[in-house]
Amino acid sequence: MADEKVNKHEFDLDSSQWYLNRELTWLEFNRRVLHEGQDSRTPLLERVKFLAIVGSNLDEFFMKRIGGLKQQVGAGVRSLTVDGRTPSEQISECQDVVRDILQQQETLETELFGLLAGQGIRIISYQHLDKDQKKEADRYFHDNIYPLLTPQGMDPAHPFPFISNLSLNLLVVTRYEHDDHTFLNRIKVPTGVGIPRFIKIGSGHCYIRFEDLIANNLTIVFPGLLIESCALFRVTRNAITEQHAEKANDLLAVIETALRDRKFAEIVRLEIEEGMNPTHRGMLAAELGIDEGQDVFTVNGIIAKRDFFQIASIDRADLHFSVHQPFDHFRLSGESRNIFHIIREVGSILLQHPYESFDTSVQRFLREASQDPKVLAIKMTLYRTSADSDIIPCLLEAAKNGKQVAVVVELKARFDESANIRWAERLEEAGVHVTYGVVGLKTHSKVIFVVRRDFDGLRRYAHIGTGNYHAGTARMYSDLGILTCDPIIGEDLTELFNYLTTGYAPDRHYQKLLPSPRVLKKELLEKIDREIALHGEKTPGRIQFKTNALEDKDITAALYKASMAGVQVDLIVRDSCRLRPGIPGLSENVRVISVVGRFLEHSRIYYFHNGGEEEYFIGSADIMKRNLEERVEVITPIEPPELRAELRKFLDVEFNDQRNAWEMQSDGTYIQRNGEDQIGSHEKFIRQAEKRLSDAQRLFKLKKKKIIKRKKGMIKK
Repeated sequence: MADEKVNKHEFDLDSSQWYLNRELTWLEFNRRVLHEGQDSRTPLLERVKFLAIVGSNLDEFFMKRIGGLKQQVGAGVRSLTVDGRTPSEQISECQDVVRDILQQQETLETELFGLLAGQGIRIISYQHLDKDQKKEADRYFHDNIYPLLTPQGMDPAHPFPFISNLSLNLLVVTRYEHDDHTFLNRIKVPTGVGIPRFIKIGSGHCYIRFEDLIANNLTIVFPGLLIESCALFRVTRNAITEQHAEKANDLLAVIETALRDRKFAEIVRLEIEEGMNPTHRGMLAAELGIDEGQDVFTVNGIIAKRDFFQIASIDRADLHFSVHQPFDHFRLSGESRNIFHIIREVGSILLQHPYESFDTSVQRFLREASQDPKVLAIKMTLYRTSADSDIIPCLLEAAKNGKQVAVVVELKARFDESANIRWAERLEEAGVHVTYGVVGLKTHSKVIFVVRRDFDGLRRYAHIGTGNYHAGTARMYSDLGILTCDPIIGEDLTELFNYLTTGYAPDRHYQKLLPSPRVLKKELLEKIDREIALHGEKTPGRIQFKTNALEDKDITAALYKASMAGVQVDLIVRDSCRLRPGIPGLSENVRVISVVGRFLEHSRIYYFHNGGEEEYFIGSADIMKRNLEERVEVITPIEPPELRAELRKFLDVEFNDQRNAWEMQSDGTYIQRNGEDQIGSHEKFIRQAEKRLSDAQRLFKLKKKKIIKRKKGMIKK
């Protein structure tokens, strides 16, 4: 590494040394998540949850990121990333980090097992069950599991079987009693059929693993044979299989084909149980077509740690975070009035989820729109939603009620393709106008657009958010949204939906919204340059971004330039971050923090001091090349002073978090803050939401009392 203490004019911002690797910084984020599981201040079952989250994240990392890198290697790609690495170098470095994280997971797993046992929650092996427990377990196996098993032999007459993605499999070696010849067999553990991974034994909280119960009843499966050995393994397959469609009406078939292809995609990881025979390990690697030295991971503990979500969901209030029931937004609480009347009266409402209820705000907005006879049209983007959400039923009801309903469904939302195909087909059957966005671009924006005939003519109402229209994640993700009837935003959304439903954009003009791919990146770069130009002693420049990822090189370089010009740059970046803060002369005016707590950070905020004429924006876009250049995103300004004040308070709380915030160092590592204030920002946001509601209710009661007094003639008008 070159000497970093050089004159600011000597920095070459094209040099790879100033940019961190996207994949490696994302893995660093998972270290921070894992730390929440390692932290004794975190309630016990929440610690188990964080262990499961890391397991789930790593599964997705191999399917998406390692899978994509392996495709590049297979295609002979040798070009370097912004940070100067080839695809093969990234794979090697990432796998080294993953192995270290895996070791920490295993250590934590052992610790948590001991702590859980101390609370009467035991996950034990079959061998440690007492006689009565074994009888109960064996009876459960005979009644519920044995009929589902399909052992498959592996010999010249029975070729090596297909191993599905993320399935648990037992490699069983058998032989006859007086014969040394052994037989190889595979048994797929039939998960996803209503049998939990951890099977409860007895009336308390004693659990045995699904595969452990099978392994100890193999003499029933292979009668007359001796069981030489039994070891668990699991494969992870590449999820990057989609093809490109030239026409939107071909996209549905293309996605369906890609989903089928994914089932048979290249294997990118093999996990094996510790103690597996080395010969069998080598055989599996050879049959699966992977590099035994690079792609095989030996797991000392439970394979598929994502299944610990089951244990984390045990109903023990004393071992969880205090229960959080989202509060109604104070503007919408206890209101029997039409929601459109409320929005029209106040202009705009800022929503903070999960602190404020998704159901009584966003879902209420759509629900009332579907029923209100004055609503003429509803248009929305749909990236992800959930089966228990009101979103689809509301859209169906709106169509039934004769409203014009148009939905842009993103079929290429990773791992939600099947669900989105089902929603799209169901909506089309009900007469909803369904499109799949613009060819070559993912539609990632979060927008509901409603046209209503008000007393004074047509008026446009909207919700623009940072999170998906998904009732489940709305309880777990920290997101922002705005309900508004701003007429100019309404005009912009008319343009946006015309673009999404036609694919044509040459002359579209936006007055307030900053959509991508045509506008947003250009505007962000111009606003950063403007901040540099306006920076001075009397009006010091300041830029504050809150985003999930900072990956785009151009924006990163622009922020470096702002720092070199003296502008203070404050960044809250959840996971991947290319920028290196704190380098003298280059980024000494930049600080980067990451917040990890009980909710997943997901909101995006963009702030510019702008010489005192402050600007705030929220929306769906992260600062990634794909979001800025290859997706349809929507960023909206927040203009009402009272809403800006709420965003200022939100940012200040996070930047000053002393419990859940981590400070990024110039080499890409992080140090957790450990201040005296041990209440994290998520808990503070809960308290703030409660206070906003209680203050509004108290004010409402005072007004009501005054009205009653007036009516009784106790006070004069």
